[in-house]
Amino acid sequence: MTHAVPLITLDTLPVGAKATVVHIAPGTPQHDGATLARRLMELGFVPGEQIRMLKRGMPGGEPLAIKVGNATFALRRFEAALVSIQPE
Repeated sequence: MTHAVPLITLDTLPVGAKATVVHIAPGTPQHDGATLARRLMELGFVPGEQIRMLKRGMPGGEPLAIKVGNATFALRRFEAALVSIQPE
């Protein structure tokens, strides 16, 4: 019997950890949600894609440095919170 790993959001992934993108949620109206979700997908945050948390900025933990494929992106925490992932 296998146990499913619960989904978390990208903003909670520990530094150095890897995960697989499962879903991109629409953002809030104050952050132009549909445009933000589409932008994240255009950057490579698509279901099934492998990602890795490289680093968190100091102080406050922003921005987040995320590796997607061969590219590295800096995201704000509220942007990363839109990405549902399954940790490895």
